[in-house]
Amino acid sequence: MSGLERILGAQGMLTGGAPGSAADIEPYLRDQRRLYHGRALAIALPRTAAQVSELLAFCNSHRIGVVPQGGNTGYCGGATPDESGRQIVVSLARLNRIRRLDPLDYSIVAEAGCVLARIQRAADEAQRFFPLSLGSEGTCQLGGNLSTNAGGVHVLRYGMMRDLVLGLEVALADGRVLSSLGTLRKDNTGYDVKSLFLGAEGTLGIVTAASLKLFPKLQAFAAAFAAVPDPRAAVALLAGLRETSGDSVSSFELIPRIAVDLATRHIPGVRDPLDAPHPWYVLCELTSPRAADPLEELLEHSLAAALQEKLVLDAAVARDERDRAAFWKLRETIPEAQRRDGGSLKHDISVPVAAIPEFIERGSRWIADNVPDGRLVAYGHVGDGNLHFNLNQAPGADRAAFLAREEPVKRAIHDLVRDFGGSFSAEHGIGRLKVGELERYASPVELDLMRTIKHALDPNGILNPGKVIA
Repeated sequence: MSGLERILGAQGMLTGGAPGSAADIEPYLRDQRRLYHGRALAIALPRTAAQVSELLAFCNSHRIGVVPQGGNTGYCGGATPDESGRQIVVSLARLNRIRRLDPLDYSIVAEAGCVLARIQRAADEAQRFFPLSLGSEGTCQLGGNLSTNAGGVHVLRYGMMRDLVLGLEVALADGRVLSSLGTLRKDNTGYDVKSLFLGAEGTLGIVTAASLKLFPKLQAFAAAFAAVPDPRAAVALLAGLRETSGDSVSSFELIPRIAVDLATRHIPGVRDPLDAPHPWYVLCELTSPRAADPLEELLEHSLAAALQEKLVLDAAVARDERDRAAFWKLRETIPEAQRRDGGSLKHDISVPVAAIPEFIERGSRWIADNVPDGRLVAYGHVGDGNLHFNLNQAPGADRAAFLAREEPVKRAIHDLVRDFGGSFSAEHGIGRLKVGELERYASPVELDLMRTIKHALDPNGILNPGKVIA
Protein backbone atom coordinates (compact mmCIF):
# COMPACT_ATOMS: atom_id res chain seq x y z
CA MET A 1 0.00 0.00 0.00
CA SER A 2 3.02 2.28 0.36
CA GLY A 3 3.26 2.53 -3.43
CA LEU A 4 -0.30 3.76 -3.62
CA GLU A 5 0.26 6.26 -0.84
CA ARG A 6 3.28 7.61 -2.70
CA ILE A 7 1.09 8.24 -5.74
CA LEU A 8 -1.99 9.58 -3.99
CA GLY A 9 -0.64 11.11 -0.79
CA ALA A 10 -1.81 10.34 2.74
CA GLN A 11 -5.17 12.04 2.16
CA GLY A 12 -5.80 10.27 -1.13
CA MET A 13 -6.65 6.83 0.27
CA LEU A 14 -9.17 5.25 2.60
CA THR A 15 -8.44 1.78 3.94
CA GLY A 16 -10.89 1.27 6.80
CA GLY A 17 -8.02 0.48 9.15
CA ALA A 18 -8.15 3.59 11.33
CA PRO A 19 -10.77 3.97 14.09
CA GLY A 20 -14.05 5.09 12.61
CA SER A 21 -12.80 4.79 9.04
CA ALA A 22 -14.75 1.60 8.31
CA ALA A 23 -17.88 3.73 8.14
CA ASP A 24 -16.12 6.07 5.72
CA ILE A 25 -15.50 3.34 3.16
CA GLU A 26 -18.86 1.60 3.52
CA PRO A 27 -20.71 3.75 0.91
CA TYR A 28 -18.11 2.77 -1.71
CA LEU A 29 -18.68 -0.96 -1.17
CA ARG A 30 -22.37 -1.27 -2.00
CA ASP A 31 -24.42 -0.42 -5.04
CA GLN A 32 -27.43 1.89 -5.27
CA ARG A 33 -30.00 -0.93 -5.15
CA ARG A 34 -28.05 -2.86 -2.48
CA LEU A 35 -27.86 -5.93 -4.68
CA TYR A 36 -24.11 -6.23 -4.09
CA HIS A 37 -21.84 -5.58 -1.14
CA GLY A 38 -18.13 -6.03 -1.71
CA ARG A 39 -14.81 -5.54 0.04
CA ALA A 40 -11.79 -3.54 -1.06
CA LEU A 41 -8.09 -3.19 -0.36
CA ALA A 42 -8.54 0.56 -0.39
CA ILE A 43 -10.56 3.43 -1.75
CA ALA A 44 -8.38 5.60 -3.97
CA LEU A 45 -9.29 9.29 -4.25
CA PRO A 46 -7.12 10.77 -7.02
CA ARG A 47 -7.25 14.50 -7.72
CA THR A 48 -5.72 14.54 -11.21
CA ALA A 49 -5.67 12.50 -14.39
CA ALA A 50 -1.91 12.05 -13.83
CA GLN A 51 -2.62 10.34 -10.50
CA VAL A 52 -5.15 8.03 -12.16
CA SER A 53 -2.52 7.18 -14.77
CA GLU A 54 0.14 6.39 -12.17
CA LEU A 55 -2.35 4.40 -10.11
CA LEU A 56 -3.29 2.22 -13.08
CA ALA A 57 0.34 1.62 -14.03
CA PHE A 58 1.04 0.49 -10.45
CA CYS A 59 -2.03 -1.76 -10.27
CA ASN A 60 -1.28 -3.26 -13.69
CA SER A 61 2.24 -4.17 -12.70
CA HIS A 62 1.00 -5.75 -9.45
CA ARG A 63 -2.11 -7.37 -11.03
CA ILE A 64 -4.50 -5.53 -8.72
CA GLY A 65 -8.10 -5.17 -9.88
CA VAL A 66 -9.40 -1.61 -10.22
CA VAL A 67 -13.09 -0.64 -9.94
CA PRO A 68 -13.86 2.90 -11.19
CA GLN A 69 -16.68 4.64 -9.34
CA GLY A 70 -18.55 7.88 -9.96
CA GLY A 71 -21.69 8.89 -8.10
CA ASN A 72 -22.52 5.21 -7.51
CA THR A 73 -26.08 5.66 -8.73
CA GLY A 74 -26.04 2.73 -11.20
CA TYR A 75 -28.62 -0.05 -11.18
CA CYS A 76 -26.48 -2.99 -12.32
CA GLY A 77 -23.60 -3.18 -9.84
CA GLY A 78 -21.09 -1.86 -12.34
CA ALA A 79 -19.19 0.27 -9.80
CA THR A 80 -19.09 -2.16 -6.86
CA PRO A 81 -16.02 -4.25 -5.91
CA ASP A 82 -16.35 -8.00 -5.57
CA GLU A 83 -16.22 -9.91 -2.28
CA SER A 84 -12.54 -10.93 -2.54
CA GLY A 85 -11.12 -7.84 -0.86
CA ARG A 86 -8.35 -7.76 -3.47
CA GLN A 87 -9.62 -4.86 -5.58
CA ILE A 88 -9.19 -1.10 -5.30
CA VAL A 89 -12.13 1.26 -5.78
CA VAL A 90 -11.08 4.39 -7.65
CA SER A 91 -13.48 7.22 -6.85
CA LEU A 92 -13.39 10.00 -9.44
CA ALA A 93 -15.22 12.46 -7.16
CA ARG A 94 -12.20 14.73 -6.72
CA LEU A 95 -11.67 15.12 -10.46
CA ASN A 96 -14.46 17.66 -10.57
CA ARG A 97 -13.21 20.70 -12.47
CA ILE A 98 -14.85 22.28 -15.46
CA ARG A 99 -11.72 22.93 -17.48
CA ARG A 100 -13.18 25.00 -20.27
CA LEU A 101 -16.51 26.30 -21.56
CA ASP A 102 -16.68 28.00 -24.94
CA PRO A 103 -20.13 29.44 -25.73
CA LEU A 104 -19.19 30.29 -29.33
CA ASP A 105 -17.93 26.76 -29.93
CA TYR A 106 -20.96 25.32 -28.11
CA SER A 107 -18.69 23.05 -26.11
CA ILE A 108 -17.66 22.32 -22.54
CA VAL A 109 -14.73 20.29 -21.19
CA ALA A 110 -15.40 18.74 -17.79
CA GLU A 111 -13.71 16.17 -15.59
CA ALA A 112 -15.26 12.81 -14.83
CA GLY A 113 -16.15 13.63 -11.23
CA CYS A 114 -18.33 16.60 -12.13
CA VAL A 115 -21.90 16.07 -10.97
CA LEU A 116 -24.26 16.20 -13.94
CA ALA A 117 -26.37 19.02 -12.46
CA ARG A 118 -23.26 21.19 -12.15
CA ILE A 119 -22.53 20.79 -15.86
CA GLN A 120 -26.14 21.70 -16.62
CA ARG A 121 -25.86 24.84 -14.46
CA ALA A 122 -22.56 25.90 -16.01
CA ALA A 123 -24.07 25.61 -19.47
CA ASP A 124 -27.17 27.53 -18.39
CA GLU A 125 -25.10 30.37 -16.93
CA ALA A 126 -23.34 30.66 -20.29
CA GLN A 127 -26.72 30.84 -22.08
CA ARG A 128 -26.28 27.31 -23.39
CA PHE A 129 -27.99 23.97 -22.76
CA PHE A 130 -26.60 20.53 -21.93
CA PRO A 131 -29.46 18.10 -22.59
CA LEU A 132 -28.62 14.99 -20.60
CA SER A 133 -31.22 14.84 -17.81
CA LEU A 134 -31.72 11.99 -15.33
CA GLY A 135 -33.57 11.49 -12.10
CA SER A 136 -30.18 11.16 -10.35
CA GLU A 137 -28.63 14.26 -11.95
CA GLY A 138 -28.00 15.86 -8.55
CA THR A 139 -25.61 13.05 -7.56
CA CYS A 140 -24.54 11.09 -10.65
CA GLN A 141 -21.21 12.04 -12.20
CA LEU A 142 -20.09 12.60 -15.76
CA GLY A 143 -17.73 9.60 -15.76
CA GLY A 144 -20.58 7.26 -14.92
CA ASN A 145 -22.84 8.88 -17.51
CA LEU A 146 -20.15 8.31 -20.14
CA SER A 147 -19.28 4.80 -19.04
CA THR A 148 -22.90 3.63 -19.15
CA ASN A 149 -23.88 5.67 -22.22
CA ALA A 150 -26.65 7.24 -20.15
CA GLY A 151 -30.00 8.10 -21.70
CA GLY A 152 -32.65 10.04 -19.77
CA VAL A 153 -35.69 12.00 -20.79
CA HIS A 154 -34.30 13.94 -23.78
CA VAL A 155 -32.99 11.08 -25.93
CA LEU A 156 -35.86 11.56 -28.39
CA ARG A 157 -34.45 14.91 -29.50
CA TYR A 158 -30.78 14.99 -28.49
CA GLY A 159 -29.67 11.37 -28.39
CA MET A 160 -27.87 9.39 -25.71
CA MET A 161 -24.59 10.28 -24.02
CA ARG A 162 -22.63 8.85 -26.94
CA ASP A 163 -24.24 11.45 -29.21
CA LEU A 164 -23.18 14.33 -26.95
CA VAL A 165 -19.44 13.55 -26.79
CA LEU A 166 -16.82 15.31 -28.89
CA GLY A 167 -13.68 13.96 -27.24
CA LEU A 168 -12.31 12.04 -24.25
CA GLU A 169 -9.34 11.84 -21.94
CA VAL A 170 -8.85 8.24 -20.82
CA ALA A 171 -6.28 6.56 -18.59
CA LEU A 172 -5.47 3.11 -20.01
CA ALA A 173 -4.71 -0.06 -18.07
CA ASP A 174 -0.93 0.30 -18.50
CA GLY A 175 -0.92 3.93 -17.40
CA ARG A 176 -0.82 5.56 -20.81
CA VAL A 177 -3.28 8.40 -21.35
CA LEU A 178 -5.38 8.89 -24.44
CA SER A 179 -5.71 12.67 -24.61
CA SER A 180 -8.29 13.58 -27.21
CA LEU A 181 -10.30 16.48 -25.84
CA GLY A 182 -10.76 18.35 -29.10
CA THR A 183 -14.14 19.80 -30.01
CA LEU A 184 -14.19 19.12 -33.74
CA ARG A 185 -17.57 18.25 -35.23
CA LYS A 186 -15.90 16.78 -38.30
CA ASP A 187 -12.90 14.48 -37.99
CA ASN A 188 -12.46 11.44 -40.24
CA THR A 189 -8.90 10.52 -39.28
CA GLY A 190 -9.17 6.78 -38.85
CA TYR A 191 -11.05 4.79 -36.22
CA ASP A 192 -13.37 6.58 -33.80
CA VAL A 193 -11.36 5.33 -30.83
CA LYS A 194 -13.27 7.33 -28.22
CA SER A 195 -16.44 5.35 -28.93
CA LEU A 196 -14.82 2.24 -27.47
CA PHE A 197 -14.92 3.76 -23.99
CA LEU A 198 -18.52 5.02 -24.12
CA GLY A 199 -20.72 2.37 -22.55
CA ALA A 200 -17.72 0.20 -21.64
CA GLU A 201 -18.28 0.73 -17.88
CA GLY A 202 -14.61 1.21 -17.09
CA THR A 203 -13.57 -2.19 -18.46
CA LEU A 204 -11.30 -0.70 -21.17
CA GLY A 205 -9.98 2.42 -19.47
CA ILE A 206 -10.91 5.07 -16.92
CA VAL A 207 -12.42 8.21 -18.42
CA THR A 208 -10.98 11.25 -16.63
CA ALA A 209 -12.49 14.09 -18.72
CA ALA A 210 -14.67 14.73 -21.74
CA SER A 211 -15.44 17.48 -24.21
CA LEU A 212 -19.19 17.73 -24.74
CA LYS A 213 -21.65 19.36 -27.11
CA LEU A 214 -23.76 22.26 -25.94
CA PHE A 215 -26.93 23.61 -27.54
CA PRO A 216 -28.79 26.92 -27.56
CA LYS A 217 -30.40 27.65 -24.21
CA LEU A 218 -34.06 26.72 -24.14
CA GLN A 219 -36.31 29.75 -23.75
CA ALA A 220 -39.81 28.42 -24.40
CA PHE A 221 -41.52 25.41 -22.82
CA ALA A 222 -44.90 23.76 -23.01
CA ALA A 223 -45.79 20.64 -21.07
CA ALA A 224 -48.95 18.57 -20.80
CA PHE A 225 -50.15 15.58 -18.85
CA ALA A 226 -52.63 13.81 -21.10
CA ALA A 227 -54.81 10.74 -20.61
CA VAL A 228 -54.83 8.28 -23.51
CA PRO A 229 -56.90 5.12 -24.00
CA ASP A 230 -53.93 2.84 -24.65
CA PRO A 231 -50.27 2.75 -25.76
CA ARG A 232 -51.31 2.65 -29.43
CA ALA A 233 -52.92 6.04 -29.02
CA ALA A 234 -49.79 7.28 -27.25
CA VAL A 235 -47.54 6.29 -30.14
CA ALA A 236 -49.92 7.86 -32.65
CA LEU A 237 -50.05 11.04 -30.56
CA LEU A 238 -46.25 11.21 -30.51
CA ALA A 239 -46.06 10.95 -34.29
CA GLY A 240 -48.65 13.69 -34.69
CA LEU A 241 -46.94 16.01 -32.21
CA ARG A 242 -43.59 15.60 -33.93
CA GLU A 243 -45.17 16.61 -37.22
CA THR A 244 -47.26 19.55 -36.02
CA SER A 245 -44.52 21.00 -33.77
CA GLY A 246 -41.72 20.88 -36.32
CA ASP A 247 -40.07 18.18 -34.20
CA SER A 248 -39.98 20.35 -31.08
CA VAL A 249 -40.89 17.40 -28.86
CA SER A 250 -38.05 16.97 -26.36
CA SER A 251 -39.70 14.47 -24.00
CA PHE A 252 -42.55 12.00 -24.31
CA GLU A 253 -43.15 9.70 -21.34
CA LEU A 254 -45.69 6.87 -21.07
CA ILE A 255 -47.22 6.35 -17.61
CA PRO A 256 -49.84 3.74 -16.58
CA ARG A 257 -52.57 4.38 -14.03
CA ILE A 258 -50.93 2.11 -11.48
CA ALA A 259 -47.81 4.33 -11.51
CA VAL A 260 -49.92 7.41 -10.79
CA ASP A 261 -51.59 5.56 -7.91
CA LEU A 262 -48.23 4.49 -6.48
CA ALA A 263 -46.70 7.97 -6.73
CA THR A 264 -49.69 9.78 -5.22
CA ARG A 265 -49.92 7.21 -2.43
CA HIS A 266 -46.28 7.05 -1.40
CA ILE A 267 -44.62 10.36 -2.37
CA PRO A 268 -45.57 13.49 -0.41
CA GLY A 269 -46.62 16.40 -2.60
CA VAL A 270 -47.42 14.33 -5.69
CA ARG A 271 -50.97 14.77 -6.98
CA ASP A 272 -52.98 13.47 -9.89
CA PRO A 273 -53.07 16.24 -12.55
CA LEU A 274 -56.49 15.12 -13.85
CA ASP A 275 -59.86 14.89 -12.12
CA ALA A 276 -60.80 11.35 -13.18
CA PRO A 277 -58.68 8.19 -13.47
CA HIS A 278 -57.71 6.83 -16.89
CA PRO A 279 -55.82 3.68 -17.96
CA TRP A 280 -52.77 5.39 -19.52
CA TYR A 281 -51.13 8.81 -19.65
CA VAL A 282 -48.37 10.64 -21.46
CA LEU A 283 -46.22 13.46 -20.16
CA CYS A 284 -45.06 15.41 -23.18
CA GLU A 285 -42.93 18.51 -23.44
CA LEU A 286 -42.15 20.87 -26.30
CA THR A 287 -39.14 23.18 -26.09
CA SER A 288 -37.51 25.86 -28.21
CA PRO A 289 -34.54 28.22 -27.95
CA ARG A 290 -36.80 30.99 -29.28
CA ALA A 291 -38.73 32.69 -26.49
CA ALA A 292 -41.41 33.93 -28.86
CA ASP A 293 -42.38 30.49 -30.15
CA PRO A 294 -46.04 29.87 -29.21
CA LEU A 295 -45.46 26.35 -27.94
CA GLU A 296 -48.29 26.35 -25.42
CA GLU A 297 -50.79 27.39 -28.08
CA LEU A 298 -49.41 24.81 -30.49
CA LEU A 299 -49.61 22.07 -27.86
CA GLU A 300 -53.19 22.98 -26.92
CA HIS A 301 -54.29 22.91 -30.55
CA SER A 302 -52.58 19.56 -31.11
CA LEU A 303 -54.23 18.06 -28.03
CA ALA A 304 -57.63 19.45 -29.06
CA ALA A 305 -57.28 17.74 -32.44
CA ALA A 306 -56.22 14.54 -30.71
CA LEU A 307 -59.32 14.74 -28.49
CA GLN A 308 -61.47 14.85 -31.61
CA GLU A 309 -59.66 11.78 -32.94
CA LYS A 310 -60.07 10.05 -29.54
CA LEU A 311 -56.29 9.68 -29.19
CA VAL A 312 -56.60 11.80 -26.03
CA LEU A 313 -59.30 11.46 -23.36
CA ASP A 314 -58.40 14.45 -21.18
CA ALA A 315 -55.39 16.71 -20.67
CA ALA A 316 -53.87 19.30 -18.37
CA VAL A 317 -51.47 21.83 -19.87
CA ALA A 318 -48.91 23.39 -17.53
CA ARG A 319 -49.70 27.08 -17.00
CA ASP A 320 -46.44 27.89 -15.27
CA GLU A 321 -43.20 26.35 -14.06
CA ARG A 322 -44.88 25.11 -10.89
CA ASP A 323 -47.32 22.99 -12.93
CA ARG A 324 -44.51 21.70 -15.13
CA ALA A 325 -42.41 20.75 -12.10
CA ALA A 326 -45.40 18.93 -10.58
CA PHE A 327 -45.85 16.84 -13.74
CA TRP A 328 -42.17 15.88 -13.72
CA LYS A 329 -42.15 15.15 -10.00
CA LEU A 330 -44.86 12.57 -10.56
CA ARG A 331 -42.89 10.95 -13.37
CA GLU A 332 -39.48 11.02 -11.68
CA THR A 333 -40.67 9.61 -8.34
CA ILE A 334 -42.24 6.47 -9.82
CA PRO A 335 -39.13 4.34 -9.04
CA GLU A 336 -39.10 5.50 -5.41
CA ALA A 337 -42.85 4.90 -5.12
CA GLN A 338 -42.34 1.36 -6.41
CA ARG A 339 -39.65 0.75 -3.82
CA ARG A 340 -41.85 1.98 -0.99
CA ASP A 341 -44.77 -0.14 -2.15
CA GLY A 342 -42.90 -3.45 -1.80
CA GLY A 343 -40.83 -5.91 -3.79
CA SER A 344 -40.32 -5.27 -7.48
CA LEU A 345 -38.75 -7.01 -10.47
CA LYS A 346 -37.17 -4.49 -12.83
CA HIS A 347 -36.45 -4.71 -16.56
CA ASP A 348 -34.80 -1.89 -18.52
CA ILE A 349 -35.73 -2.77 -22.09
CA SER A 350 -36.16 -1.12 -25.47
CA VAL A 351 -38.03 -2.07 -28.62
CA PRO A 352 -38.80 -0.10 -31.81
CA VAL A 353 -41.21 2.73 -30.98
CA ALA A 354 -43.91 1.41 -33.32
CA ALA A 355 -43.73 -2.00 -31.61
CA ILE A 356 -44.34 -0.70 -28.08
CA PRO A 357 -48.11 -1.29 -28.04
CA GLU A 358 -47.86 -4.92 -29.19
CA PHE A 359 -44.96 -5.57 -26.82
CA ILE A 360 -46.96 -4.28 -23.86
CA GLU A 361 -50.00 -6.32 -24.91
CA ARG A 362 -48.04 -9.57 -25.21
CA GLY A 363 -46.01 -8.93 -22.09
CA SER A 364 -49.13 -8.07 -20.10
CA ARG A 365 -50.85 -11.30 -21.16
CA TRP A 366 -47.86 -13.39 -20.13
CA ILE A 367 -47.69 -11.71 -16.72
CA ALA A 368 -51.43 -12.14 -16.12
CA ASP A 369 -51.19 -15.82 -16.97
CA ASN A 370 -47.96 -16.60 -15.12
CA VAL A 371 -47.40 -14.11 -12.28
CA PRO A 372 -50.66 -13.83 -10.34
CA ASP A 373 -48.91 -12.19 -7.38
CA GLY A 374 -47.42 -9.43 -9.56
CA ARG A 375 -48.73 -6.17 -11.03
CA LEU A 376 -47.22 -4.72 -14.19
CA VAL A 377 -45.83 -1.18 -13.93
CA ALA A 378 -44.70 -0.35 -17.48
CA TYR A 379 -43.55 3.22 -17.94
CA GLY A 380 -40.75 5.15 -19.57
CA HIS A 381 -39.35 7.05 -22.49
CA VAL A 382 -41.74 5.91 -25.20
CA GLY A 383 -40.30 8.54 -27.53
CA ASP A 384 -37.14 6.44 -27.90
CA GLY A 385 -38.63 2.99 -27.28
CA ASN A 386 -37.23 2.56 -23.75
CA LEU A 387 -39.63 1.02 -21.21
CA HIS A 388 -39.08 0.20 -17.57
CA PHE A 389 -41.12 -2.98 -17.73
CA ASN A 390 -41.39 -3.65 -14.01
CA LEU A 391 -43.52 -5.83 -11.79
CA ASN A 392 -44.56 -4.93 -8.25
CA GLN A 393 -45.80 -7.48 -5.76
CA ALA A 394 -49.58 -7.45 -5.49
CA PRO A 395 -51.21 -6.39 -2.20
CA GLY A 396 -51.06 -9.25 0.28
CA ALA A 397 -48.51 -11.22 -1.76
CA ASP A 398 -45.57 -12.86 -0.03
CA ARG A 399 -42.51 -10.72 -0.81
CA ALA A 400 -39.98 -13.56 -0.71
CA ALA A 401 -42.10 -15.82 -2.92
CA PHE A 402 -42.67 -12.99 -5.38
CA LEU A 403 -38.98 -12.07 -5.63
CA ALA A 404 -38.11 -15.75 -6.08
CA ARG A 405 -39.82 -15.54 -9.48
CA GLU A 406 -37.12 -13.22 -10.81
CA GLU A 407 -35.31 -15.69 -13.11
CA PRO A 408 -38.32 -17.12 -15.00
CA VAL A 409 -39.91 -13.67 -15.28
CA LYS A 410 -36.69 -12.11 -16.56
CA ARG A 411 -36.21 -14.90 -19.06
CA ALA A 412 -39.72 -14.61 -20.47
CA ILE A 413 -39.55 -10.82 -20.79
CA HIS A 414 -36.07 -10.74 -22.28
CA ASP A 415 -36.95 -13.50 -24.74
CA LEU A 416 -39.95 -11.44 -25.80
CA VAL A 417 -37.70 -8.40 -26.19
CA ARG A 418 -35.44 -10.46 -28.46
CA ASP A 419 -38.45 -11.49 -30.56
CA PHE A 420 -39.16 -7.79 -31.15
CA GLY A 421 -35.56 -7.05 -32.13
CA GLY A 422 -35.06 -5.05 -28.92
CA SER A 423 -32.49 -4.71 -26.16
CA PHE A 424 -32.56 -6.09 -22.62
CA SER A 425 -30.44 -3.13 -21.47
CA ALA A 426 -31.64 0.18 -22.85
CA GLU A 427 -29.89 2.71 -20.63
CA HIS A 428 -28.58 1.17 -17.41
CA GLY A 429 -25.71 -0.86 -18.83
CA ILE A 430 -24.56 -4.40 -18.05
CA GLY A 431 -22.44 -4.12 -14.91
CA ARG A 432 -22.32 -7.30 -12.90
CA LEU A 433 -26.06 -7.92 -12.93
CA LYS A 434 -26.50 -8.58 -16.65
CA VAL A 435 -23.28 -10.31 -17.68
CA GLY A 436 -25.18 -13.56 -18.17
CA GLU A 437 -27.83 -11.82 -20.24
CA LEU A 438 -25.19 -10.41 -22.59
CA GLU A 439 -23.71 -13.89 -22.96
CA ARG A 440 -27.16 -15.24 -23.80
CA TYR A 441 -28.41 -12.63 -26.25
CA ALA A 442 -25.36 -11.14 -28.01
CA SER A 443 -24.22 -12.88 -31.17
CA PRO A 444 -21.05 -15.02 -31.04
CA VAL A 445 -19.31 -12.61 -33.41
CA GLU A 446 -20.23 -9.63 -31.23
CA LEU A 447 -18.98 -11.36 -28.07
CA ASP A 448 -15.76 -12.41 -29.78
CA LEU A 449 -15.08 -8.83 -30.89
CA MET A 450 -15.77 -7.52 -27.38
CA ARG A 451 -13.34 -10.02 -25.84
CA THR A 452 -10.71 -9.24 -28.46
CA ILE A 453 -10.92 -5.52 -27.67
CA LYS A 454 -10.89 -6.18 -23.93
CA HIS A 455 -7.75 -8.33 -24.17
CA ALA A 456 -6.00 -5.82 -26.41
CA LEU A 457 -6.58 -2.89 -24.06
CA ASP A 458 -6.47 -4.74 -20.74
CA PRO A 459 -4.41 -7.92 -21.20
CA ASN A 460 -4.01 -8.45 -17.45
CA GLY A 461 -7.72 -8.02 -16.77
CA ILE A 462 -7.34 -5.38 -14.04
CA LEU A 463 -10.07 -2.99 -15.23
CA ASN A 464 -13.42 -3.55 -13.50
CA PRO A 465 -13.08 -7.34 -13.40
CA GLY A 466 -16.29 -9.35 -13.72
CA LYS A 467 -18.26 -6.53 -15.31
CA VAL A 468 -19.77 -6.52 -18.83
CA ILE A 469 -17.66 -9.38 -20.25
CA ALA A 470 -17.20 -12.67 -18.40
